Amino acid sequence: MSIMQSLIEIQQKLLPDLLVVMKKRYLILRQVMLSDMIGRRTLAASLEITERVLRAETDFLKSQGLLQIEAGGMRITEEGKKLLDEMEPLYQQMFGLSDLEERIRTRYGLKQVVIVPGDSETSRHTKRELGLAGCAVLRKHMEKDDVVAITGGTTLAQMANQLTTQTPLKGNWFVPARGGLGESMDYQANTLASTMAKRTGAQYRLLHVPDHLGEEAYTTLMQEPNVREIVDVIRSARIVVHGIGDAMVMARRRRLDATFIEALQAEGAHAEAFGYYFDRTGTVVHRMPTIGLRLEDIMATEVVIAIAGGSSKGEAIAAIMQFGHDDVLVTDEAAALEIAALLDREAAISTT
Repeated sequence: MSIMQSLIEIQQKLLPDLLVVMKKRYLILRQVMLSDMIGRRTLAASLEITERVLRAETDFLKSQGLLQIEAGGMRITEEGKKLLDEMEPLYQQMFGLSDLEERIRTRYGLKQVVIVPGDSETSRHTKRELGLAGCAVLRKHMEKDDVVAITGGTTLAQMANQLTTQTPLKGNWFVPARGGLGESMDYQANTLASTMAKRTGAQYRLLHVPDHLGEEAYTTLMQEPNVREIVDVIRSARIVVHGIGDAMVMARRRRLDATFIEALQAEGAHAEAFGYYFDRTGTVVHRMPTIGLRLEDIMATEVVIAIAGGSSKGEAIAAIMQFGHDDVLVTDEAAALEIAALLDREAAISTT
C-alpha cells in the first residue's frame, strides 16, 4: 500500500467530514469547468444542493483563486484547472472509483474500465465527460490506417462532437457499424462516422440503408455491388465503438410492433447492442437482419469499446459484458454502482 493510500484511509477514519467537503468542492470545480460559464442556480440544480450551501462554497473557492465570479455566472480559473488535474487520481482513490474500475474489469475479463464521476442520465455535464473519456480511449487504441466502426446514440454523439487528434488521420477510415435507426439524424451512425472523420482529418464511408430489414429486403440489398463494397469495409474494422441500450427502449425506438416486443420480453431480452438483443446472462435471444456488422464480426474484431452510462443502464451494461467480447468499458459512476450492486447480489447468492 502506498503512502498516499495509507493517508487516505487514515483520513477516512479520523476526518470523514473533510472528505465530504473535498468531494463537494471538487465536483463544483469540475462542473464549472465543463460548463465554461454557469449561473449559481443552474449549478445548484445540477449538483442537487441548495443555493445557500453553494454560495458559501463558491465564495470560498473564489477566495482561493480557483473560481472567477462575474455578473453572467462563474468560470474556473487556470489555477482551478491545474488543481483539478492534480486532484483527478486522488479523487479516484478517495471515492473508490479506482477500486470499482478494477472490480468490474476483473469480473468481466476486460482490458480496461474507465469510470467518470456522476450520472450521465441526469447531468449533461457528466454525459459530456463520458464522451471525452471515450475519445481518450479511442485515441489510445487507434493506429495508422485503421478502420473504425461506430454505432449511433446520444452518448456516441457526445464523443463524436469532441473527438480531436494532434495530427490529421489521413489514412484512417470511420464507418457506420449499421444502417440508421430512423431517429434524429444527429444520433445516427452515418452522421457520427462523418463527424468523427471531419474532426480528425480522416476519411469516411456511409451506409444509406434502414437499420431494420425483412429477410427478403436484406437479401436483395446485399446483392447490390455498392452496398456489398461498403459492407466489406465495415466488416474489416479493427476497432468497434458501440453504445448499449435497454432492450425494450431500443425496440420501441425501432418502432417494432407490440407483438414483437412481447415476444422479446418472453425471450428474456434485457439489453441491446449492435442490433442484437441479449438476456441477463449475455446470451443472444434475438438477432435482426441488419446490413453491417454481424455478431461474428464483433467476436473477431481486435478492439471493441463499449460506451454507456446512467443509473438505468447498469443491468443492460452488465448483460453485454457477460457476452464477453468487449475489451474496454467506458461508463459513469451511477451505472458502475448499479453493476457493483448486481455483483454483490451474485456473491450473496453463490454463498447461500
